[in-house]
Amino acid sequence: MNKKSMLLEPIKVGKLTLKNRVMFPPLTTGYEERDGSIGERSLAFYERLAKGGTGYIVIGDVAPVMTASPTPKLCDDSQIPTFKKLADTLHKYDCKVALQLFHPEYDVPGVGKMIMGSRMAMMEAQKAKASGDMAKFGELMAESKKQADAAYAKLHHDMMHFVSESTHEQLNEIKNAIALSAKRAMEAGIDAIEVHGDRLLGSLCSDILNHRTDIYGGSLENRCRYALEVVRAIKEAAPTLMVEYKLPFITKNEDGTDRGKGGLHEEDGIKFAKWLEEAGVDMIQVAQANHTGNMNDTIPAMGTRDYNWTLPICKRVKATVSIPVATVGKVVSVENGEEILANGDADIICYGRSLLCDPDIINKVEKGEPIRECLNCNKGCVDAIQDRRYISCVLNAENGNEATMQIKPNPTKKHVVIIGGGLAGCEAARVSALRGNTVDLYEKENRLGGQIHLAAVPPRKLEILRSVKYFETILPRLGVNVHLNEACTKEEMNKADAVIVAIGAHDLHLPIKGSDSKNVISSWDVLNGTANAHGHVAVIGGGLVGTETAEYLINHGCTVSIIEMLDKIANGESSTILPEIKKDFMAHGVKEYVKTKVSELQNDATRVVALNTETNEEVVIDCDMVCMAVGSVKNEFDTTGVNVPVYYAGDCSGERTAGIFEAIRGGYNVANEI
Repeated sequence: MNKKSMLLEPIKVGKLTLKNRVMFPPLTTGYEERDGSIGERSLAFYERLAKGGTGYIVIGDVAPVMTASPTPKLCDDSQIPTFKKLADTLHKYDCKVALQLFHPEYDVPGVGKMIMGSRMAMMEAQKAKASGDMAKFGELMAESKKQADAAYAKLHHDMMHFVSESTHEQLNEIKNAIALSAKRAMEAGIDAIEVHGDRLLGSLCSDILNHRTDIYGGSLENRCRYALEVVRAIKEAAPTLMVEYKLPFITKNEDGTDRGKGGLHEEDGIKFAKWLEEAGVDMIQVAQANHTGNMNDTIPAMGTRDYNWTLPICKRVKATVSIPVATVGKVVSVENGEEILANGDADIICYGRSLLCDPDIINKVEKGEPIRECLNCNKGCVDAIQDRRYISCVLNAENGNEATMQIKPNPTKKHVVIIGGGLAGCEAARVSALRGNTVDLYEKENRLGGQIHLAAVPPRKLEILRSVKYFETILPRLGVNVHLNEACTKEEMNKADAVIVAIGAHDLHLPIKGSDSKNVISSWDVLNGTANAHGHVAVIGGGLVGTETAEYLINHGCTVSIIEMLDKIANGESSTILPEIKKDFMAHGVKEYVKTKVSELQNDATRVVALNTETNEEVVIDCDMVCMAVGSVKNEFDTTGVNVPVYYAGDCSGERTAGIFEAIRGGYNVANEI
C-alpha cells in the first residue's frame, strides 16, 4: 500500500476541494459530437479517467462560439444538458470538472458566414443540376468555390493579423460570448473554468504577435488588459465557479532563440501571474507558449525535451503567488510527480498523455500497483490531433473506445498458452490473466520485448523500453508463468485450451542481383549490433526503420545515402519527430534519393544502380556498404500436431507487419475473445 503519496493529498482551490493532486490537463480529443456537444464517446472517456481516481479533469478547447474546429462547444443553451450529464457523471467519483474556454484567432462570424454562403451556393447548384440546368450548375459551383477560397484566404490572414486588427466591438463580443459560455457551464453544474491563456488571449499578451497601438497594445499592462477583462467577465457571469488560468510562457531553445509566440517571456509572465491572482484567479497552470508551427514544442516527443522542462518557470510562479500552481510538461512517472510536490515546486501535477496510457494512475498509487507509463511517442495522440482524428494511445487499446471496449471476465476459466514475448504476446498474456485464465507465456530469447529492443537503439528512442518494463513487472504479479529461453513444445500446447501465436516477423532481403554480397547488411543487424557498418552506407528503404537506421549510422561515424521508392522518406513518422530527424540529416549531409527504385548492386555491393521513376534516369551511387531496410515479413507457425484452437496476434497475424499500436490491439482483442 502506498497511501503516503503526496499525490493522494487533497487541496483547496478557491471554493473547491480537490480530492488529490492529479489533474488531467486540457487536450483536444476529437471525441465530441459534430455540434461540439458531449456525446457517448466523450462521456465514456472522461468517466474512465474519473473512475481511475483522477481528481480534476479539464475539458480542452471548449469554444464559446460555433466554429468549424473539431472541438467541444458550449455556445447555445441546447448544449447545456450534455455538459450537465458530464458533470453529474464525474461527480459520482468525487471528480471535479472544468471547461477550458478559448477563442481562436480569427473572425469566427465573418469566416462562418462566407463558408455558409459557399455551402448554400453548392446546394443551389445541385438543385440546378437535378433540373437539367447545367449552365446554372456551373455558375453556382464557380460561385461556391469563389466564396470558399475567400473564406480560407480570410482565415489564413486572420490567423496572422486578427490579434492586431480586431476592433474593440469584436473583442467585446468575444468577451461576452466567453462570459455567456461560463454562465452556461455554471448552470450545467460544471465546477470550474480554465481560461485558455494561449490562442487569442495569449496572442494579445504577446510582444511578438501583438502589434496594436491602442489600449490593448504596447506596454505589458496594455497587452494583458484584455485577458484580465475576460477573467473579470467570467467571474461576474459565473460567480460560483472556480477560475483557473493557463499561463503560457515563451521559453528558450538550445540556441537561445524563442520557443513559442502566443504568451509571455519569463519576467513579464511572472508579473502577470501576480496580476491574475489580484484579479481573483484561483489557480494557475504554467505551460509552454504555442504558435510555433510544431506541436513538439508544446507536447514533446520522446528524447526531444528534458523531463519537466517547464518546471524552472513553474517554481518562480509558485514563489510569486499564494494560489495553487499546476505544472505540466513531460511529468511521466508517479515518482517524478511526488518529487515535485515534496520539493514544493508545484501544488498539482498534470498527467496528460500519461492518463491516456493508464487512466488508473491514482487507483494504482493507492494500491501500490505498477503503472503503464507513457512512451511520449506522440504516435496515437499528437499525430491524431494534427490529422483531425480522435486521439488514442498506442499502449492502451481501450483509449477512445471506452464505451465499447472492456476486458471481459471469462465465464469459464481456461488455460491459455502464448508463444512469443513481444508486445503483442505480452498484451495477450496480460488480458488473458485479467480475465481469470491460467496463462503460460513462452519466449525463446532471454528477455521479453521482441523487436522493441531494436526500436530503442536509434537516437531519442530509449524511452520506448518503458513498454517492456511494464510487462516485466505486471505479468508476474498477475500470475502469468513466464518461460524465458524456452520454446513451447506441441505437447505443452495440447495441454492448453487455446494457443495464441505472437512470434513476430523477420527482416526482408531485397532479391536483386548482387544482394548476396558480404557488403550487404540488414537494418536489424545494424541495430542489434551484429553488423560492423563503416564508411559510406547506402540504405535501401526510407521507411521508418530505414530512416531510424540511417540516423543511427550517421551518429556512429558513417556517411549515409537513403534510397526510397516513394516521394518522401519516413512516411508515417510522427510530425513532431520528423523535424528532429531532418535536422540531424542536414547536419550530417545525408543524401536522399526519393522516387528511386534499385535495379542491382555492382562491384561487390559498392555501387548501387537504380532508376528515378519520375524522370526514368539512371541513378548510380558509389558506397562502401549497402544496408537493406525494405521491411519485414511475418514468421510462419507450423500447426502440425497442434490439436487445440490457435489464434494469432501481432506481426505474424497478417500479411502486413504491425507497429506498436497494432500489436497491442491485436494481443488485446484476441485474448479478450477466447
